[in-house]
This record gives sequence, C-alpha cells and structure tokens, in this order.
Amino acid sequence: MELNNVKEAEALIIGAGPAGLTLAIDLARRGVAARIVERGERLFPGSRGKGLQPRTQEVFDDLGVMDAVRAAGGPYPPMMGWEDGRRLGAFEMIVRTGPAPGTPYHDIWMLPQWRTAEILYARLRELGGEVEFGAACTGLTQDADRVTAHLTYADGSTGTVRAAYAVAADGGRSTVRKALGIGMAGETVDPHPLLVADVTLAGLDRGHWHVWQHAKGGVLALCPLAGTDVFQAVAQYEDADATPDPAPEAVRRLITERTHLTEAEVGEVRWASPFRARAAMAERFRDGRVFLVGDAAHIHSPAGGQGLNTSVQDAYNLGWKLGAVLRGGADPVLLDSYEEERMPVAAGVLGISTRIHRAETERAAKAGGEPRRTAEVHQLGLTYRGAALAVDQRQQEATLRAGDRAPDAPCALPDGTPFRLFDAFRGPHVTVLALGGAEPPAPGRASVRTYRVGGPAPDLLDPDGHIRAGYGDQGVFVIRPDGYLGYTADSATDRTAEMTGYLTRLGA
Repeated sequence: MELNNVKEAEALIIGAGPAGLTLAIDLARRGVAARIVERGERLFPGSRGKGLQPRTQEVFDDLGVMDAVRAAGGPYPPMMGWEDGRRLGAFEMIVRTGPAPGTPYHDIWMLPQWRTAEILYARLRELGGEVEFGAACTGLTQDADRVTAHLTYADGSTGTVRAAYAVAADGGRSTVRKALGIGMAGETVDPHPLLVADVTLAGLDRGHWHVWQHAKGGVLALCPLAGTDVFQAVAQYEDADATPDPAPEAVRRLITERTHLTEAEVGEVRWASPFRARAAMAERFRDGRVFLVGDAAHIHSPAGGQGLNTSVQDAYNLGWKLGAVLRGGADPVLLDSYEEERMPVAAGVLGISTRIHRAETERAAKAGGEPRRTAEVHQLGLTYRGAALAVDQRQQEATLRAGDRAPDAPCALPDGTPFRLFDAFRGPHVTVLALGGAEPPAPGRASVRTYRVGGPAPDLLDPDGHIRAGYGDQGVFVIRPDGYLGYTADSATDRTAEMTGYLTRLGA
C-alpha cells in the first residue's frame, strides 16, 4: 500500500544483479512479493562473471531456470596458446569430470553474466515480480520494526519505502553498506590493472579460448562466449601504474597490438570495464533488519569463477529464511544463521580465488601455461557443519553429516517411474528422508514432504543403491529448502518431539 508517498513492503531488495534477482525469485515462490530496485536503467550489460559452477547449477535447477541456462550457454572450450601469429597448441584450464549419481551437474557451464541476469529476470516476471529500474537508494535508516529507504529516481523525483527487511545486493561499492557504517577489509590481489571487454571478432575459431601469454604490454585472453557472437577480452597490464582505457577505439587498438588480428577483424566493442583484482569482505553481513549479499558483502578476484556463484548462494541461503519468518511463522532468530553460515564460506572462497589468481600470474610469468582448476571451485563441498542449524544426532560413522549438501541420487517411484532425489527436494518446502524402515514424524504442514526409502510402505525405491551409497543404510534426514542437511538421526524413535521442534525452527 502507499500512504503519504511512503510505500510499504515486506522485503526491499536493493540491486538487480544475479544475487538480487535470485533472492527475489526465491521470495516470490514463497508468496513474498519483494520490491526490487535497481540504480541502472537496465540490467547489467557485460559478461564479467561468465562461469556457473555445479552448485549454482543445482540452485538454478531448483529455481526453475536450468533448462534456459543450458539452452543459452555451453561448456568451456580448451585454451589455445599463441605467439608471433602461430598456434602453440591447446591445453586445458580446468580438470573435466564426468557425472555421478550424486552430482548431476559436474562441470562449470559458461554463460555471460548479462544473459544469466536476463534469464533470472524472465523467471521473476513469470512469478509476478518486477524490477524498478532507475531507482537509486540514497539513504537508509531502521528502527525496531521497519527499515526506511529513501529512493531517488532517474527523473529526479524521490520516494520512500518502509519494509520489514532490506537486502543490499548493490555491488562492491554498496551504498547501503556504507550507510550502515559496515567496514570492508581486504587486500589487493594483484597490483597490475586489468581490462575486460565484450568484442565481436573475426579470424579466430570459437572452439578455443585464445591466449597470448607473452604479448607486449601484458597477457591477453580472448574467450568465445557460449551462445553469443561475442568474445570476452581480458587484458592484464605489465605496468602497475597503467590506466586501462575502456573507450572502444582503445580496446580495439589493444587487441591488434597484442595479437596478430588486423583492424578489420576487430569489430564492435559492446562493453568494457577496467578493474584491479581485490579480495575483501565486510566485517559483518547483517545490521539489524538489513542484510548484505553478493559483492556488497565480499569482493573476489575473477580467477576461479567464484564471485557470482558465491553471490547467488548467499541469496539462496537467505531467501528461504526470510520466507520462513515472513510467511512460515518462524522465529526471527532464524535469520541469525545467515551471517553465521555465509561468512565462513565467503572467507574460504575468497582464499580460493586469491590463490588461483596468484598461481596463474606466477605460472604465466614462467611461460608454463595456466594451472588447471580442480573440483575445489565447484562449491559442492561447501558445508555448514557446526552451525546452529546443523543438528547431527547420528551415532554411526558416516561421511555425510548435518550441514553438508544433500546429494542427488537416481531412484524410482513405487510404480517404477524413474525419479531423482532432486525431484523430491525441488521447491520451497522442507524434505524429510527416512531410510531403512525409519519412520519420520508426521508433518504438520504442507511445507514438509516426507519420503520413505525401503520398509513396508516405501515412497521411493532404490533399485541401484544410489540413495544408500549417498546416505547410508538407515537414518532420518531433514533437508532444508536450500538443499543442505539440517537434522540427522539414526532413527526417529524417541526423537519425534526433537525433530518436530527442529522443523518448527525452520518455519515448516
């Protein structure tokens, strides 16, 4: 509603990048119509973060956009080294893995950031949401009950939003973070400036990611962006005092100077941006009723493809918790778990990005090609073990514990129809999985779905043993809406009250 030019909202999201859009989608499917405002006049136009890690693909599967993501993108190509106009040979930057029963998405998927944002925005609109473009948050205060945000629109007019909660998804220079007085500590990963640009090119095949490691002035890489007619150019400058020029004519000149391509073969520069690789993290991810997600909370080197993915997963972690408080009747104390869980993850992932960046720089300087990136960048092994929502009551030895990602597994319905655990998890609900005849507590609400595997009246069959291989022969598992194990026990016997209490904590 709107009173005296003050608009009311349950949740206000500031910033419509991948993190803000992911959060808006997750809230919309929970019946929370968040208001999302974006300073820019349109979605971000550049490729920047172009790699979707397997864990992010699982998130997008749950949010209903994975078919569009697969159709629009493609796998990473091998790299091709160049020197003096001749090919030096192909090499792999990443270690490629095959699918496994527990990991249906097993390799990084290339999709330029602008296309990811388009797909997420389309999904948000399907769910009835919208983005207010040209609306900058210019001030923010809060009291015990609400957050008050002051907006300035592109036409010069102003407005005010009062919301129960606000989320800053407004990037590394976050206006909201600064307004809250939250510091950001970090370091310069590499003193040498870089420039990234989206360019149309002729004269290069699109089956390789082309790199000139010994180009005069610094390394240059030209990567064909899957699903487009564009290459992403990334140029490093040997001179730490250089000032990269993003003007189209300067970008075209840089490419012709560092490669064998002619002026006629370097076409339109659609977007360009200079930057310096930094690693930094906010000193806290929450201030009262305001939360930080994505680059507003942590800034990464682009090496390793961790920044966008960590941002999406921040939003995915926060979305179900806000929904549980606003719609599920959960105690607001549930929201304390966002910072508790995401700050250690962000710190660990920042370390991976920084280490990979420095290793690549050192390797390139020694003329050895780029180091291969292993499955550590896939983010499938990230865990919330030890956090307040990870309650592990299993007595038996098990590699899978509360706080871990819940793996997928091919299985079947009682009539033999093929099914997957991810089919059971998909949606805004909590899932209870009972193995080996364990009897789960009866759910009190439709927001909990139970599946018995084995026993006299199974809901799922495990003919090939994939569920047992992932979860063990017996046990009861509460899978949170974000696909992580919350509560685990060997049996529900004598634990019904305890498990019911845990489900209530989740707002289920």
